[in-house]
Amino acid sequence: MTTLLHINSSVRNEGSLSRQLSAEFLQQWRAAHPDHAIVERDLAARPVPHLDERTLGAFFTPAAQRSAEQVATAQLSDALVAELQAADVIVIGAPMYNFSISSGLKAWIDHVARAGVTFKYTDTGPVGLLTGKKVYVFTSRGGVYSSGPGKAMDFHETYLRAVLGFIGLDDITFVHTEGVALGEQAANEAVSHTREAIGELLAA
Repeated sequence: MTTLLHINSSVRNEGSLSRQLSAEFLQQWRAAHPDHAIVERDLAARPVPHLDERTLGAFFTPAAQRSAEQVATAQLSDALVAELQAADVIVIGAPMYNFSISSGLKAWIDHVARAGVTFKYTDTGPVGLLTGKKVYVFTSRGGVYSSGPGKAMDFHETYLRAVLGFIGLDDITFVHTEGVALGEQAANEAVSHTREAIGELLAA
């Protein structure tokens, strides 16, 4: 059975375009694929803690040598990794905050980007281990960063492409809803463009 993992990273429950539009994508996905399993992970409703020394210590201790405390410490990260490993399709709602991702999404990434688990080092360089998966990222941005002067400040798509690719998730489609703070008309046009893109993606 195909499994889709949906990750929401907006801190807003109301008025979040990344939530709204990724939900619309999922609704249409369900209609087209009623037999697919969907797993939801809301990083605002269930925040992932930021890394600390104890957690890093657990990660870098071989599983067979971990203390009971370290096993408990690594349990959440192991569960997050297992969700990724089980997913065939990953949908991420990722609004831009201060030119990059939310701290909640960064915390999630820090728990799933693990040496020897989701990537490994080899004689020819690092190799991602989460291969063969499709990723869709739905963003929302107040300004325009995919082109023009703002492109130099886009540490949003560039970071996600780099870090997800590092763990093997290199088949990524970004759907940007941008310029939404540039007036009502611009916002409406951005949302309309995204809805058109959703239709094209699901028709492909």
